[in-house]
Amino acid sequence: MSLRHPAGDETAGATVFYDGACPLCRAEIGIYRKAAGADALRFVDLSDPAAAPPEGVSRAEALARFHVRASDGRLVSGAAAFAELWAQLPRWRGLAWVARRPGLRRLLEWTYRGFLHLRPCIVWLCVRTFGARI
Repeated sequence: MSLRHPAGDETAGATVFYDGACPLCRAEIGIYRKAAGADALRFVDLSDPAAAPPEGVSRAEALARFHVRASDGRLVSGAAAFAELWAQLPRWRGLAWVARRPGLRRLLEWTYRGFLHLRPCIVWLCVRTFGARI
């Protein structure tokens, strides 16, 4: 399991749940882990059988869709989860502000759902093109 803080650490910020078995997801999380402010986040790789999915969400559901538990306890998924993650990272906050605009929020969620259908093909293409580099 990949955690930045122990489970009981009250100073931890949001908890990011991701599919570490997906090379594309792993690469994107790698970018966020290097960002300023990431040390306050917890990253949970749900491809690790020892990692617990968010309460109330099955492992299959958690692996199929990006989830973030905000520091206030709210669980968000999809485009809203990306906006929550970006809001926690100082250099990404502008993007979070844009992503949270009502009309754009719906468009981003619709786009994210479309991406989920294409994700297996995109991962296959990336692995085939870039190999282990992603």
